[in-house]
Amino acid sequence: MVEELLTAVVAAGVGVAVYMGAAARVVKQYERGLVFRFGRLREEIRPPGFTVIVPVIDRLRKVNMQIVTLPVPAQEGITRDNVTVRVDAVVYFKVVDPANAVVAVEDYRFAVSQMAQTSLRSIIGKSDLDDLLSNREMLNQGLELMIDSPAVGWGVQIDRVEIKDVSLPETMKRSMARQAEADRERRARVINADAELQASHKLAEAAEVMSEQPAALQLRLLHTVVAVAAEKNSTLVLPFPVELLRFLERAAPPPPAASM
Repeated sequence: MVEELLTAVVAAGVGVAVYMGAAARVVKQYERGLVFRFGRLREEIRPPGFTVIVPVIDRLRKVNMQIVTLPVPAQEGITRDNVTVRVDAVVYFKVVDPANAVVAVEDYRFAVSQMAQTSLRSIIGKSDLDDLLSNREMLNQGLELMIDSPAVGWGVQIDRVEIKDVSLPETMKRSMARQAEADRERRARVINADAELQASHKLAEAAEVMSEQPAALQLRLLHTVVAVAAEKNSTLVLPFPVELLRFLERAAPPPPAASM
């Protein structure tokens, strides 16, 4: 009798252990659990931690709630100004409604990926090349809105969309390089012309001052001679001003009178 009782207790213990092994589940901190009973979704969403389901009858589906980084393959398209480009991007999204993410769409990752590729091609066709190169922030916002609109019904929230790179044909790169070089040359010529204009104003003021004081012109001449002579690599021809010759002529003594 005692042996039969012990056998029954052991059998019951083994049965409970087997049942608990089949019914026990662990939901991680970044996951949420959905229970399907006979194929119908239970309203209760299992939080992180230890949970129990009914074996055979229930099936637990775990949904990852972490932010997903989804690279969008490079899409080739023609911009509004008829330039062929290849653009790739990256999408950051997360699941906010586990029930809709599992029930409303077959594979929410694949759905977001396809929507991102379609929206990226649409953005390329609606934008100019200059916008793709310099105004990416506005394009990122427009791309985010285009992806987020259908994703709301899938229980997915789009956190951020970034355009990574814009690839241009080699001919377009050379054309842009020539354009940039021509623009730099134009700015250099404008700066040089402005410098010449300012220098001409200063020279006109200096000429006006020298015209009032002739001695200033002589001092400027001597200063130029000193600057040229400092190089010691050229022959210097020093002209004498006429005023100096006249001064020496007036300072010379008169010649003696001839005797009769």
